[in-house]
Formats: sequence, C-alpha cells, structure tokens
Amino acid sequence: MYLRFTQNKNWETFLIHSNENDHGGYRNITFEIYGKDVYGKLKNESGVHRLVRISPFNAQQKRHTSFAMVEVIPKLEKIGELKIPEDDLKIEFAKSSGPGGQNVNKRETAVRIVHLPTNIAVHVESERSQSQNKEKAMVMIEAKLIKKQEEDHLKEEKGMQISATVENEWGSQIRSYVMHPYQMVKDHRTGVEVRNIDSVLEDGELDEFIQPYADGTAGLMQTKR
Repeated sequence: MYLRFTQNKNWETFLIHSNENDHGGYRNITFEIYGKDVYGKLKNESGVHRLVRISPFNAQQKRHTSFAMVEVIPKLEKIGELKIPEDDLKIEFAKSSGPGGQNVNKRETAVRIVHLPTNIAVHVESERSQSQNKEKAMVMIEAKLIKKQEEDHLKEEKGMQISATVENEWGSQIRSYVMHPYQMVKDHRTGVEVRNIDSVLEDGELDEFIQPYADGTAGLMQTKR
C-alpha cells in the first residue's frame, strides 16, 4: 500500500531492513523514502492500523483481525543534536540478510542498536560495511528519540500522558481496513470512509486520508465514497 503510494508520488524508496514471516509477509520492515515533503505528508500515518479479513490460513474461513504498527520518523542530516550516553545504548552486530553483494552472510555487517531506557530499537543492513550501517542506525535512533521527546511534550501540554503500552493496544487504532463482512477503510481520527478497499490497499490511494493533515483540516473532515 505505502510502496504503491510512493510510486504514485514519484518518490524513491530504499529498503533498510526486513524480517519475513512464514506466510509470505513480514514481521517488520524498514525503508527510507525520498521526495518532496515526504515527512510532512506521512508523519500522521504513525499509529496502529487494523485489518479485518477472512483468514487465508484457516480452513473454516473464520474472520481474523490483525494489527500493524506504523512508525514514521524524519531523517536527520547529521547526528549529535541529541547527546546520548554510551551506557544507554546496546549495539549488536550480525550477518546481513539483505543487499550487499559478496559480503552478505559472510561478515557481520548488519547493526542493531537498542536505547535501553526506552527500549527503542533499530536494525540496519542496507549498506555494505558495518561502519556505514552503524552510522545510519545511529541517525535513526536519534531521530526516534527526538520524535519521542516531541510527542511526550505535546501529550503533557494536552494533558494526555498515557503509556506507550496503552497507545498500541486493540481499540486504539487510527485506521481500520475491513474486508469482511463488508468492505470499508475508515480513518478513526477524521471519520473519512472509503468503500473501495482495493483502491487503498492495492493502488495506494491514500490522499483522502493524508491530505486533511497536510491542509490542517483534519478535525473538519468526515467524508464517504
């Protein structure tokens, strides 16, 4: 869905890390997007997304609900704006499973960094060398921490200090994609509803959900089509 959306916008995407599951999907995937006003348009896609469908893995054709967490962070031009104590970071190296030519699965070029106080983690394996992956991982971990600080500040201002565990629980989703017993995509923040679910999931037509935030009219929207 998001890859199709980026193609529609003529944006460029680069895979950083992916962890596939046993069913042809992904446990998690990270990629970079380059283009005009990318972060401005996509930053409000961060949150829990809910999918309701007939499970393809259930012989009794039972309805199945699954959730995906989307996180959008800005790319920092340089690191060092946020001072992170070395003791707060856990850095691990592993053999890369992604691009990298002859280095793949031979040298420990993949890098995983965990910020211990917040448990925020990043995994990078897109570059050929360990040092390049570590540098990119540090940029990402700093960007995530800066974004978290901004979000915490906004919550304090609005009196909405809630834990991260509550934010990601069932019932807190920002958008639902329902394929059964009816078809509809609904944004729970704006009330925007789209009946043609294929146009969203297959064709990446997300402007109707994203544009209200870009225009500053998110609180005024409630449309159906």
